[in-house]
Amino acid sequence: MSDETIDRALQSDAPLTAAVHQRDIGHEVADEHGWREAALVGRTVTINRPRAELYAFWRDFRNLALFMENVESVTPIDGQRSRWVVKAPAGKTVEWDSLLTEEVENELLAWESAPDADIKNAGRIEFKDGPPGRGTEITATIVYEPPGGDIGKLIAKLFQKEPKIQARRELRRFKQLMETGEISTAKTPDAAPQG
Repeated sequence: MSDETIDRALQSDAPLTAAVHQRDIGHEVADEHGWREAALVGRTVTINRPRAELYAFWRDFRNLALFMENVESVTPIDGQRSRWVVKAPAGKTVEWDSLLTEEVENELLAWESAPDADIKNAGRIEFKDGPPGRGTEITATIVYEPPGGDIGKLIAKLFQKEPKIQARRELRRFKQLMETGEISTAKTPDAAPQG
């Protein structure tokens, strides 16, 4: 994974220290798996809810479809594996099994796709206490090997399925859901058509 790819991917809401941490994780994962075209998505959001509550909600992977707009379903297979069904361009879906690789209660969930997955991906969600009285900082780091390399990324972007855009939206939707109990249906600047 090139430094330029990482730098572009990390143009995010994340504080500098989180971005450096995410960059290091991205390099490790891409190198470990031999992903030559890997892309990194990194985002951080502060949610005004207790860390244990946010962790518990996320750990029930079935809940992810409630705020991830392209996720049709996540079905637990056992305590470590789950089956993901995700919307793709042109009305298609993509499915893969995901393996939980690391778990620290109320602090961290890390996963990677099964070796035979169509979209190879790995990532982690970290839960840390935010500034006093501000809730919890959630940091999402996702590394993926896009299907079709740069062409796959371009097609995904044209269909508004580009992971950097989606990650920002989904963390905002998670924040809305956890803080207000609902997700706004108003269009955000991220949702504006690309010219």
